[in-house]
Order: sequence, then C-alpha cells, then structure tokens
Amino acid sequence: MKILVVEDEARIASFLLKGLRAEGYVVEHATTGSEALAIARNSDLSLVVLDLGLEDLDGTDVLRRLRAAGSYVPVVVLTARGDIADRVDTLDLGADDYLTKPFAFAELVARIRARLRPPAPGNDTMVLSAGGVTLDVRARRASYRERDVELSAREFELLETFMRHGGRVLSREQLLSHVWGFHFDPGSNVVDVYVGYLRQKLDRDLFETVRGVGYRFSTPVGQLART
Repeated sequence: MKILVVEDEARIASFLLKGLRAEGYVVEHATTGSEALAIARNSDLSLVVLDLGLEDLDGTDVLRRLRAAGSYVPVVVLTARGDIADRVDTLDLGADDYLTKPFAFAELVARIRARLRPPAPGNDTMVLSAGGVTLDVRARRASYRERDVELSAREFELLETFMRHGGRVLSREQLLSHVWGFHFDPGSNVVDVYVGYLRQKLDRDLFETVRGVGYRFSTPVGQLART
C-alpha cells in the first residue's frame, strides 16, 4: 500500500517516512500542496497523511481540491491546529481522520490501519435504499423521493452510518467514532448539529431522537442493492 506524506517540516517528515516504511508501507513525500496534488493525480495512492500548515497552499485547500477532482483517497490530517472548529471544518471538507501534534506514532499507525481496513463482510453494499432515501456510496450521490440532495462529505458519511444500522439506536459516541474517527470533547454537540442538517435536507421524521441515548434512522433498510 502506498502512502503520501505531505509535510514540510524536515524533522517530522523524516520521522514519518522512516516509521511508515518500517511498518511495511511504500511512502512518497511532498513538501508543498502543489507537489502533493501532482503526486495524487499521477500515483495510485492508498492514503494521504496531510499537514495543514504548508507554505504554498493551506492543507484545507489541498483537501478541497482533491475532493473536487473526485478523489476519495482516505486523508488523515496531522496538524498543530487543535481547535474544535478547525477539526469540524476540516472533516466536513472530506478528511477521514484528524490527529493533532504532538502525536504518538503508534496512534497514527493505528488510525492508518483503521482507514485501510477492508469493509466487514456483508457491509460493503454500494447502494442503500430505505424510507425514500437512496444512497449511492460509490458515486457519493444521495436522493430523497427521486430528488437529488446535496450533502457535505460529513453529512454523507453520517447518513450512510445511519442507513447501515437502520432501526438500531446509535449513541452519540458511536456516531462520533464511525463518522469522525476520533474523540471530540464530550461536551461537543457536533452530532446533534449534523443530524439537524440531515433533517433539514431530507425528512425530520427519518431521524428519531432517543432521549438520553442518541438517534435512530426510523425506517429500517428495506432494500440493499449491490452494484
């Protein structure tokens, strides 16, 4: 598996390259956002480790351009920016995980392994349909009652999680783990905010609040189609 490390601080880059190669990964290195985008266009990458504080382009611009170009390669952000707002904004742009510096290398590797892990058997369905909602996972398209619905990357992943667990109550902690991939401040209301977004764009009745626990997609998946 090939990993692209986008990091302009030489000491950290050297540490990452040596460590990831020792773990058995093929690793490429970019020091600028422009170089990272060029490698991503011309290389078959399995994952990107992306710093945000680059000299030519902010890492969020790199991420935005990757996703706009149709690339859904997993991106693990590794940055000194630790504010909740920065985390939420970056994840909403399409990052798959977010780790702040200073960091433990073992934790970074564990997060990389989690993002590269193949789907569990029976959980790789590419088209989900229930309650009038159709979700094409491969094409990243959503519709409700045959009307296309524009969803952000994080809204899409939250809806996919709900639909893959149709009829089950999911706690806020479970949703954070499935969708955001790391632990927010326990006082964060990010799950409630994004459930609110989905209710506005789809149908409020699809998302049932289970007081004191979490949420449930109220219509179990009626049809799972593999494409």
